[in-house]
Amino acid sequence: MSLRVLVTNDDGISSEGLRALAGAAVAQGLEAVVAAPANEASGSSAALTAVQAGGRIVVERRTLEGLESVPAYAVAAAPAFISLIATRGAFGDAPQAVLSGINRGANVGNAILHSGTVGAALTGCTQGRPGLAVSIASAKPQHWDTAAAIAGRVLPHLLALDVPVVLNLNVPDVLTAEIRGIRQARLASFGAVQMTITEMGHGYVQLGVATHSEPEHEPDSDAGLLAAGYATVTALQPICEREDVELAELAGLLGA
Repeated sequence: MSLRVLVTNDDGISSEGLRALAGAAVAQGLEAVVAAPANEASGSSAALTAVQAGGRIVVERRTLEGLESVPAYAVAAAPAFISLIATRGAFGDAPQAVLSGINRGANVGNAILHSGTVGAALTGCTQGRPGLAVSIASAKPQHWDTAAAIAGRVLPHLLALDVPVVLNLNVPDVLTAEIRGIRQARLASFGAVQMTITEMGHGYVQLGVATHSEPEHEPDSDAGLLAAGYATVTALQPICEREDVELAELAGLLGA
């Protein structure tokens, strides 16, 4: 019996990257079900938001070109919400893993905290499902097939792990033959972009987005290795407690 996987994203049900990732899952012999936001939900992190009509989440059946046999649903909800309800059987049998992407633009560094692509995979992981978040390092990708091919190579390794984790995969937007290799990488201390304040006035703040141009300063990070032509993989886990911070003195503040 094939392992069942949810394929979702934050770019929306019409994204070419979503179809590419679903195709990669099918090529690996997995039973895929696609459920993705009806509209773009980039930057939604792990938000559990949805549009309701009469107390019901709006879900529309879709057919994806080239994947007519794969059940697909457009959901008026954030990707993390879709991931969560999928584990409760919202789209048929609950998936055993969550695949998210392929996202337009890299998801690297500490900025992945805000990524809907990563948030969907991490939400599945909190429910005991391993996850793969896939991104291609271009705002206007030309080589979806490259990212899909690399995802297909990483998938068996994810599914063979003994504990549920999320693998965050970033792939350069080049021909597969031009990929220098796949490297495990730590998160960079910054993301692909940084928000800046460009103007402050009475009653308003104006923001801007600046692209980082210094990945070479952290050559062993995901941003640095991606810029050098490697596909990068970083193992992530959902939010967990810090056991190395001592807070025993707080116990007496309320007379406990």
